[in-house]
Amino acid sequence: MIKSNTEALPASPLLARKQDSLLRAIFQHRYLYLMGLPGMLFFLVFKYLPMPGIVIAFQDYSVYRGITGSEWVGFDHFIQLFKDPDFVRLFRNSITLSLLSLCMFPLPIVLALLLNELRNEIVKRWIQTFVYLPHFISWVIVISLTYIFFSKEVGLLNNLIASWGWDRKELLFNNDAFYPLLIGQEQWKNVGWGSIIFLAAISGVDPSLYESARMDGAGKLRQMWSVTLPSIMPTVIIMFILALGNTLDNNFEQVYLMQNPINTEFSEVFETYVYKQGIKEGQFSYTAAVGIFKSVIGLILVLGSNYLVRKRGYEGLY
Repeated sequence: MIKSNTEALPASPLLARKQDSLLRAIFQHRYLYLMGLPGMLFFLVFKYLPMPGIVIAFQDYSVYRGITGSEWVGFDHFIQLFKDPDFVRLFRNSITLSLLSLCMFPLPIVLALLLNELRNEIVKRWIQTFVYLPHFISWVIVISLTYIFFSKEVGLLNNLIASWGWDRKELLFNNDAFYPLLIGQEQWKNVGWGSIIFLAAISGVDPSLYESARMDGAGKLRQMWSVTLPSIMPTVIIMFILALGNTLDNNFEQVYLMQNPINTEFSEVFETYVYKQGIKEGQFSYTAAVGIFKSVIGLILVLGSNYLVRKRGYEGLY
């Protein structure tokens, strides 16, 4: 016993030194931690603290009885979800919008590559301002602009078409135009903002690689393909994996504001369904089960894609 206690003594000073070095590192980078504090608080308050509330998905939850007093029903709500006649339609619409958004994933990369090639700093800053600005515009305003431009009666586009002697086109109440309108709105609003991360990655590329490529006779396109893209590929892969994690997650505000009785067959997604069943109808346990189902699908896609990426020799999320 004495020998055991004696051997355990050196671990205490070592632990103290590690703690001191950690505190010293935090103090040294205190301003960086201070800048990141709002983001950390956001995830703590809105992501982690509410997580125990998912137990209501396995209960017949009542706001009067609370979590501790509500009856446990197991997987009944999940069974109800899969048996729901609307489940196939909801899954189809949600996955369609998600896949269309994933197809647009290369656009921020292309924009970042084009912006990186601009040598006139004044022009570059003006273009960056114009492409970043839509990100800060409310979805309500974006949808209002969509109605102003594409309304059949008073829309600017239809007024232009009518002035040319052609028939006005119905776009807002046209099922075939619903997905293109949503994807167009999303890209106009977010493609510039999404390019910031890739621009930051491009700025970290070693300039000597470009010099070597130029000495070998590579032009701008060849430099982008052979130098820039391989150098930022780790960032591209991580962002793509994170995008896969948002599969089945659609922008509620955008979809709900664009929804109308004509396009409900294509516009009803899990977010709008949860709002109608959970907030309006008070089925909190059932809609919590819907949220868990979506989260499990996203987790499987993230883990699966990360496994495949690491198997191919690339660096994944972990």
